Amino acid sequence: MKLKSIAIVVGRGACMLAAAAGLNAVLVGAALAAWPDKPIKLVVPYPPGGATDVIGRVVAKNLGTALNQQVVVENRGGAGGNIGADAVAKAAPDGYTLLMGAVTSHSIMQTLEKGKISYNLEKDFAPVTMVGSVPLVFVVHPSIPAKNLKELVAFAKAKPGYLTYASSGAGAPQRMGAELFKRVAGVDILHVPYKGSGPAMTDLVGGQVLMMVETVPAAQQFIKADKLRALAVTTPQRISMLPDVPTAAEAGLPGVEVSSQFGLLAPARTPKAVIDRLNTEMLKILNMPDVKEQLLQQGAYAIPTKPEQAAERISKEIATWEKVINEAGITAD
Repeated sequence: MKLKSIAIVVGRGACMLAAAAGLNAVLVGAALAAWPDKPIKLVVPYPPGGATDVIGRVVAKNLGTALNQQVVVENRGGAGGNIGADAVAKAAPDGYTLLMGAVTSHSIMQTLEKGKISYNLEKDFAPVTMVGSVPLVFVVHPSIPAKNLKELVAFAKAKPGYLTYASSGAGAPQRMGAELFKRVAGVDILHVPYKGSGPAMTDLVGGQVLMMVETVPAAQQFIKADKLRALAVTTPQRISMLPDVPTAAEAGLPGVEVSSQFGLLAPARTPKAVIDRLNTEMLKILNMPDVKEQLLQQGAYAIPTKPEQAAERISKEIATWEKVINEAGITAD
């Protein structure tokens, strides 16, 4: 009798657990089906005005329309993008907090700030899609007499330590571009880091710093207004936004190639159904002619991908910049 009673209790317990699990699955499924039923926060880990912010706002506007829910941009700058990225890495994985990731910058920081940053780009995020690839351009303040990259090298060599260059942070692609220039050209130039492209461009236009290897979205308005002089782009081929500006290789410095990759990321363990829904909508958005044009006007080429392809790109970026940083002996300033 006792054994029979125990069997009955165990059986009932198993049934109750199965029922609870089934109910939980139903509730989770219902919650996912209702997603999103409130505004989504898109964290831009830099101040307003830079490439990440510009691209993030294009994404937020169109994704909000696609999901029929408001997507609110929140700028959380500081520490080379690490503060905003860390906040998203630690956010609830429910699809309501996303990161407009500056994938190249975050990949650089993973090596440059190894042991200091508290998140891992590959382990703590679930990629949704790559969004865009942005070329960089060498720009100088008009007070610098150089009209091309060769003249800039000559100027820098004639005045070692005089030429200051801005970046949007110690681990930014802008810095990597200038460090590559410094190494390949053999010049002595001084790094001045800022908390984002916006503040850096303000001081460059004002003459407080003298040069920058900046993303095209942040620089082109000042180039067109003749407030900055463009000397070369850091891409293998010339770009449609600045067709008259030669590549660094054409200007005599092969090997100085940098682009800034951007992607939409969610916290790790975000439900696959949410990631898939976001990816489906983002692929539609990034293939829309008007969105492609909006991004192109800002200097960004749309590069929509599946989540697994985005993950592969992130891994490649991390490996690429780890090699560059270690070989060049680059350290965080």
